[in-house]
Amino acid sequence: METNLAVKSPLLKPLAITCTSTNCELNLHCFRMTKKLLASGPSGRCRTCNVQLVDWPRVHSRTIADTPYTFTALQFEMIRHHFWHLDLTERAINYARRKGRILLSLAARHQIEQLVGSARHPREGIQTPREKSPHANAIHFAQHATASCCRRCIAEWHGIPEGQPLSSEQIDYLSELAMLYVNARIPDLAEEPTVVHIQRRPVQSMPTTPRTETFAPEHLYAS
Repeated sequence: METNLAVKSPLLKPLAITCTSTNCELNLHCFRMTKKLLASGPSGRCRTCNVQLVDWPRVHSRTIADTPYTFTALQFEMIRHHFWHLDLTERAINYARRKGRILLSLAARHQIEQLVGSARHPREGIQTPREKSPHANAIHFAQHATASCCRRCIAEWHGIPEGQPLSSEQIDYLSELAMLYVNARIPDLAEEPTVVHIQRRPVQSMPTTPRTETFAPEHLYAS
């Protein structure tokens, strides 16, 4: 299946973007289907304009070596594109720096297991803090960007059915996606913890990587 991976370059403002938001003129869609939408056509298409852009069997294969394609495909969805391009908050960046890459990787696995590892979370659908939450850390941003924020998003993007616990292998895969997101957004993150002085002030965004059309971090796989 061939797909056109060119995404136009909008400068997304911090608006009230939801999981079903679309801006099809900017090639930003939503692939979440309802039973009513499925009754009117096949799955995998944009719920607004019906375009088919993603090679779903390829994405659902959950192959880490093919993550550059997965990350590009994710950004066809408006909510994912939003989390790939908005500035991370100071708290989220400091959280990552205080842990360092090694400990953050362990924290990512634990957090994903706690939030989406069970068959159903008590707060399913809203269990992962979003960007305006004072509790959102770097892994929360990563979960939204890589569609591992709730079981419905995981089913849609990663082909793992709802209603059953995630396997250790599946948690490992989602955790690795989260860390690849962090690597792309905070490329100078040290391996070991860094001392970060806590500043008591309101949550604010800090520039991370420059906004580009899409992230295609092939360099993350260079030996």
